[in-house]
Parts: sequence; C-alpha cells; structure tokens
Amino acid sequence: MLESAERVLSDTCTHEAIQAAERDGWAGGIWSRVAGVGLPLLSIPEDAGGAGGSLEEALAVLRIAGRHAAPIPLAEAGLLAGWLLSGAGFKLDEGLATVVPGRPEDSIALAGAAVAGTAHRVPWARSAERIVAVLETDAGCVVVAVPASGVRIEPAVNLAGEPRDTVVFDGRTAAEVRPAGVGVDPEALRFRGALTRVMLMAGALDRMSLMTIAYTHERIQFGRPVAQFQAVQQHLVSIAQEAALVGMAADQVARACALGPARFEIAAAKLLANRAAHSATRWAHQAHGAMGMTQEYPLHQLTRRLWSWRSEYGDDAHWSLRLGTAVAAAGADNLYPVIAGGSDVVRL
Repeated sequence: MLESAERVLSDTCTHEAIQAAERDGWAGGIWSRVAGVGLPLLSIPEDAGGAGGSLEEALAVLRIAGRHAAPIPLAEAGLLAGWLLSGAGFKLDEGLATVVPGRPEDSIALAGAAVAGTAHRVPWARSAERIVAVLETDAGCVVVAVPASGVRIEPAVNLAGEPRDTVVFDGRTAAEVRPAGVGVDPEALRFRGALTRVMLMAGALDRMSLMTIAYTHERIQFGRPVAQFQAVQQHLVSIAQEAALVGMAADQVARACALGPARFEIAAAKLLANRAAHSATRWAHQAHGAMGMTQEYPLHQLTRRLWSWRSEYGDDAHWSLRLGTAVAAAGADNLYPVIAGGSDVVRL
C-alpha cells in the first residue's frame, strides 16, 4: 500500500503540477489519481464507503503526501471529514467533503435544520461538494453536512497557496444533522487535526533535509562542494536532527493513537513539529542561498507548507500552554512519569 502511495504521489506531484495547483486552486489530476487507488478514505470502514484500513496506515500515507508537498485535501477528506461523517452514521460517496476546522473567530451554529454563521480557513471549500462541521448543542454534539452549493465561499489561501476559504452559511440551506460519534466534539477534532499536521510536517521535514544535503553536495564554491564547509555542515546536521526528532515523534504518536486518544502524545508531537518547522526551514534556506528563494526550485513548496501547517490546529503558544498546564497540575514528583507515560499518566 505504501509503495502504491509513493508511486502515485511521486508520479503526480511534480514541481510543475504543484505550481499549477497553487495558481489554479485545485489539482484535479493529482486528486483523481489518488482517489482512484482509494487513499482518501483509507481509514474509513467499508460499511461506510471507505477502504477499511487502519488509522496507522492512513497516517503513514499522509506522511508520504507531506514528503511530496501534495497539493490536495488528503487529510481533510478522510481523516477529518470522513471520520466525522462515518462516526455519525453517514454513508460516504465519491464526492469530496471538507471540514470546518473550528477557529475562535468562527460564528456558526444550528438554525433549525440549517446552519448559520461564518467559518474561516476552511481547506479547499471551493472544490468540495459537502462542508462538514461538528457543533455543540444543548442536546450534545452533532455532525452537520451542508451542500457546498448552498453556501457562499470567499476564496483565500494560506502561505503555501493552498485554499483556506471563508464559508458563509445563510441559515436557509438544509443540512443533514446527526449525533456525533462517541467521544467526538470540537476538541477531539482539534487534536485529530493536529495529528494530521504532524504527519504532513514529518514528511516535509524529511524531504527538506534530503534535498538540502543533495544540493550542498552538488553546489561548488571556491573549488569544493559547499557541504564541506563547517558552517554548512552544522546546518545539515541541525536539519537532519530536527527531521529525525519529528519523525520519531510521528512514529510514537501513530502507535499511541492505535491504543487510545493519545492527546498528550499528539500535543507534544505538534509542538515539536512546530518548532522544527521554524528552525529547520531557516537553516535549509541559508544552506541553499539565493537558489532556495526562487520559484523554479522546489524548496519553497516544502518550507511554505511547513510554516502554514505549524499555525493550523494549534500554534506553539497553544500547545505549550496545554502541555505546561497539564504537567504542572500533575506535580513535580510526577514529572518523569508524565514524560515517560504520556496519556497513560496525564489527561489533556
């Protein structure tokens, strides 16, 4: 399965295709190939219309997508929107569904059998057939699915040129509303969204490290490869260290999620990935010099995504506060048990 994902994404996510997706706002050719082999709904149960794979398998595929800077809503379609829909008993069809991330500035709520208000930074809303959200009501959390044809979409993009649209619900378009699955609420969506970004960022950091090593060995300055200069070597080692650290955190959180919610592990991994994106992208661009700043060279396709993903589903301040509060509440005597045991010891 992973070989198939690697082959499809390697074939389709060329430099030119990614540039075109940023220009056009959609990569239909890439999406059709990826959907054709069942990757978007990999972790969705078969009786809901998915492939019946595991969460770990879907996360591994998402990591490959991050490595290739795939300009498609692979995380949103299956791991987020698909997860919400299948957990609430919806049948998934072949149409693209995206999810409302749930930001502080959002103002959406149920208005009878419809949704009213505004949702911000919704990934690929302009290309979706259904907009999915999880909302809190007096009767509990519900999952709502609204046809994209019944909302007003105001196009916007993130730093990487990926669609992050504003969606305005007028309160008149009928929505499908069902009780959310067990344990599903806006907070659970935030953690699951952070999990997807960890995987994407782990893949992108790994590729960025390898790309920087290759370039500095090819680039000749003063008669020798720039990789032989000590200052450049320090950058290469630092980038590789960050990529390895986030990669190990991604492995650990994927295993932990197979056993339970793993909120502590997700929070820690997202914070590590956020900080790595901040430092490793700087070192990568310094090692590349002016070449790394050009549109013709693919480094920016990774670095701009890393900077965009680090602010989605919780930035450094958010996860630092969540983790620090939980560790402090556990007490000084429990510091090592918290670090070693994670979610088995402390709850976020």
